[in-house]
Amino acid sequence: MAADNRVGHIGDSTSRGRATYLELFLDLVYVFALTRLSQRLTDDFTVSRRTLFSELGQTLLVLLALWQVWLLTAWVTSRFDPRRIEIQLLVIASMFGALIMAVSLPQAFGERGVIFASTFVAIQIGRPLFLVLLLRGHPRQPASTRILFWSVFSSVGWIAGALNGGAGRGILWTAAVALEFIGAALRWPTPGLGRTDRDEWRIGAPHLAERYQQVLLIALGEAILVSGFVLSAVGFAVERTATFVATFLTTVFFWRVYFYQASHPLASAFDSSRDHLRFSRSSGYTHLVMVCGIVSTAVGYGLLIADPYPSHDLTWISIIFGGPALFLAGRAWCEQEMSAKVASTRWYGILALALLTPVAAFLPLLVAPFLATAVLAGIVVADVLRNPGELAIEPNPPV
Repeated sequence: MAADNRVGHIGDSTSRGRATYLELFLDLVYVFALTRLSQRLTDDFTVSRRTLFSELGQTLLVLLALWQVWLLTAWVTSRFDPRRIEIQLLVIASMFGALIMAVSLPQAFGERGVIFASTFVAIQIGRPLFLVLLLRGHPRQPASTRILFWSVFSSVGWIAGALNGGAGRGILWTAAVALEFIGAALRWPTPGLGRTDRDEWRIGAPHLAERYQQVLLIALGEAILVSGFVLSAVGFAVERTATFVATFLTTVFFWRVYFYQASHPLASAFDSSRDHLRFSRSSGYTHLVMVCGIVSTAVGYGLLIADPYPSHDLTWISIIFGGPALFLAGRAWCEQEMSAKVASTRWYGILALALLTPVAAFLPLLVAPFLATAVLAGIVVADVLRNPGELAIEPNPPV
């Protein structure tokens, strides 16, 4: 009974409430982090062209590290009551660590690699260690113990990479990230404890669904920030303003495509899932893909706001069409996980973007974002025509 009381004061198993203000405060740190990430990605396509693929790989690695911090923190606040002081302290610590990582992000593969990696390791080890101590003797302690074991295991690669320079850092950090994802996929098998059982991983479905939706809103807000900052720096020339309008419309269409889920909302899919851990993990991956698509699109459009008449560049064309395609692929994957039914417009949209990519090579590059926006507009119109009674996608307050 004493053990139950210990876990009871942090919300005995799941949080059924809405996201707290502190969690929204954490998300503000990620607004800054995504801004830094977008700037790094922009530099990849402009300043560092000779090593483009290497730079893109590095940008993806730092994104995955930041995503892991956000994701596992969201899982904790969805398994325990985020209104409890112990969980709030954990969120605040994660928030501060994520802020340090975001500040270090531009030089994560340079002089600030040790700061970036050591901060990440401190968060990833400190979070489960705190829970292991807090849940001492409780049946739900082993889940945190398993995560702690794998976090310590992967931290070797992070620290070794930070102490290494050049290509060695990228290789070691890639291995460490892979261990993070492999551990979760295998349910963190640990000597003496085995794997996490699905009955051991109970989660507040409405709460976690809301957290995933909020991180999508962060990415959409980032798209607005990128285009707004670029336009304010270069001025309201006709071509630049037109591309800015296309960026805004594309962001609205992303919002519409994502939140149009009247038949099977994300929270309901969580509730009906027999395996919360598997569904939590897969939903995390699908939302990561969508966030990557949104950020890539914002960067691609932003490049043309800054320079409306560049010479033909296949890499710019690829990011302008690839960003929306990546978002649609993530949305299709999400729909498959939620209800095993994917709207055909997602596949048609991806096909249209793929077919338009080589066509854009023979057109002025300024035309590319308008073609991509038109494809997304067609998807939204098709969704409305298919279900005209669901024109408003938020008839009731979100759960």
